[in-house]
Amino acid sequence: MHWFAGSVVVFGALFGADALRADSHVTVIESHGINEYDALKYGPDFTHLDYVNPEAPIGGEISISTSGTFDNMNPFATLSGTPGLMSSIMYERLMTSTDDEVGSEYCLLCTTIEYPEDHSWVIFHLREDVKFSDGTPMTAADVIYTHELLREQSTPSYRAGIVQLVDKYEALDDYTVKFTFNADAPERGRLSQVGGQLVMSKAWFEETGARLDESRMETSPGTGEYMVGSIDPGRQLIYTRNPDYWGAEVPINVGRGNYDSIRIEYFADTSAAFEAFKAGEFTFRRENSSLNWATAYDFPAIEKNWVVRDTLDDGTLPAATGFVFNLRREKFQDRNVRRALGLMYNFTWTNENLQYGLFQQRESFWENDRLKAEGLPEGRELELLESVREFLPTEIFTEEALLPHQSGERALDRNNMRQALVLMEAAGYTSSDDGLLRDANGNTLDIEFLETRQSFDRVITPYIDNLRRLGVNITYNRVDPSQYQARTQENDFDMMFSYYSNGLQEGRGITQKFGCEDKDDVFNPAGYCSEAVDELANFVTAAQDYDEMAAAVRAIDRVMRYDYYIVPVWYLGKNWVAYYDMYEYPNNLPEFGLGYLDYWWINPEKAEALTAAGAFQ
Repeated sequence: MHWFAGSVVVFGALFGADALRADSHVTVIESHGINEYDALKYGPDFTHLDYVNPEAPIGGEISISTSGTFDNMNPFATLSGTPGLMSSIMYERLMTSTDDEVGSEYCLLCTTIEYPEDHSWVIFHLREDVKFSDGTPMTAADVIYTHELLREQSTPSYRAGIVQLVDKYEALDDYTVKFTFNADAPERGRLSQVGGQLVMSKAWFEETGARLDESRMETSPGTGEYMVGSIDPGRQLIYTRNPDYWGAEVPINVGRGNYDSIRIEYFADTSAAFEAFKAGEFTFRRENSSLNWATAYDFPAIEKNWVVRDTLDDGTLPAATGFVFNLRREKFQDRNVRRALGLMYNFTWTNENLQYGLFQQRESFWENDRLKAEGLPEGRELELLESVREFLPTEIFTEEALLPHQSGERALDRNNMRQALVLMEAAGYTSSDDGLLRDANGNTLDIEFLETRQSFDRVITPYIDNLRRLGVNITYNRVDPSQYQARTQENDFDMMFSYYSNGLQEGRGITQKFGCEDKDDVFNPAGYCSEAVDELANFVTAAQDYDEMAAAVRAIDRVMRYDYYIVPVWYLGKNWVAYYDMYEYPNNLPEFGLGYLDYWWINPEKAEALTAAGAFQ
C-alpha cells in the first residue's frame, strides 16, 4: 500500500551509487510529500494552496497581544526560562503541513523524499537555493548538525523519542540527507517525525558556542520568512520580513506570509490587553472570554465602524481542557475522590449564568465524530480493548463511554452533592462536625487550586465554593505568571485548569502525552499512566490505515474518560475574532485553520483611512 502521490522506482544492484539508498530490488517511493493514511490532495505541479489568495498584497503590520512576560528568545529552553511568543518563527522544517488536509506533509526545505515501502529509511533531497537570514546557504551539514543538537540538548522526552526512532543519520552529499530508523521503532509516523525537524545554522552555533537548552536573547539565523526585528524584554516583540527570503515563490508559500512585520504586545493580564485593543494599541484580537464577547464590544472603535467583530468556523479539534488532578499526589489516587470532586462542577449553571450560553460541554479527549468513543465498544475497538482486558475494569465493556455528569440550574446541584458524598465515603472520608471531610485518621482533604489568570476567577470561584460545601479544605491560589510557569514545570500543584492537545491523526506523539514513560513530561500535566493505554498506543503507532488508528484512539479515549483524571469543562467550536477593519481573508477559509498570521492580508486603502481617522495609538 502506498500513502503518497509519487513515483515508484525499483533499485537493483546494477545501479551502483543507488546501493547507498536501497537494498537490491527494493521498491522505493519518490514523492514531493506523504500522507500515511490517504492520498495527497496536492500533486507535484500544484501552483498554490486552494485556500490562499495568490494575488494578496504584501505589506503592513499585524499586531497581537499576549499576557505575562518573557525572559529569553530560545524556544527550546522551556525548562530554564520563558521564551518569547513565536520565538521559533525564523526556523523552517524539512516538510510542512496544510490546513485543508489531515496528515499530509509536503516538502518545504526539500524537493522530494525517497523511502521504501517498509519505511526503514528516508532520503531528503534538499533544495539548493535555501539561505539563512545571514545570507549563508543551507546544506545537508546544517540538517545533520541540527539533528545532533536535538538528540543531545532538546527536551528529555523529545531526545528519548528521536534516539529510539533514528538509528543512523548521514549526509550523502551537500544536498542529500538520509535517516535510517531503528528496526524495532513503530513504523507509523517515522517519516513525518523526521520530516518535521527544524533546520538551524551549524556555523552560527559553532561560532558562538550557544547551546540549544540555554536561556538567551540572541537568536540563531533561520531560513524562514520572518526574523527578529526588535526585542523589548517582557514588553514587546517585533518580527520583520526577511527581504531576501529564499522561498517566496515556492508554490506552498504563495499567498502566505503577507505582512511586513508581526508585532506582539505583552500585558500583565487579559483585562489590560483588552483595554489596549479598544484604544488601538494593537489591531487583531482572538477573544476567549464569553463575558467580553457578550457584553464588552460596545466601545467607540466599534461604534465608529473601525473594528470588525466576527465569528468564524473552527473545524480543528478542541483541546481537552478541564480541571486537572495531579496524579503524582497520593490524595488523588482513588478514582472515587476524583469523580466526587468532578461532580461539584456545574457546567449548566456556569454556561448559562457566567458564559452566556455560548459554549458546549466537552465529552471526549477527541471531540470529533471520527475519533470519539461512543456507546458500548464494538467492532475493532472492542477487539483492541479485549487485548488489554487484564488491565481494565469490567465497566469499560459493560457501560457506555463515560459522559460528563448532568447538573441543574442552581450553582450547587444537591443531587450531585449527595452522589459526591457517597463516593467520598467509599474512598474512606466522612463529614465531621466542622463540615470538613476527614479520613479514618482524622486528616482533611487539603487541596490547592493553582491559577494565574484573573479573568478565570469568575468561573473557578463557584467551583471552589461548591467543593468547600462538599467539605474539601481547598485553597484557591492565584499567582503571577512567572511563578505559575515555574511551579507547573516542576509539577508542583494539586489541581489547575489545563489541557491536552490532540490531533485528528495520532501517531508516535500519543505516548508523549499519555504514556507511562513520559508521565512527568510537560505534555502530560496530570502525570497520567495506564498500562492499558500504553499497550493500546502501540496499535496507534503500528496502524496501517486510518480506520485502525481511529479504533485504537477511540479505545484510549474510552479508557481515559473512565479514569477521570481531568474534569471536562467547555469548548467553543468557533473562532471569535475582532480586528481593525483593514484585514481581509480568503472566502474559502480551510477547515483546519484560521490563518490570520499566515494567509490573511492588509488592504492598504483601508489601513490608510483608519490611520487618517486616528484609530491607532
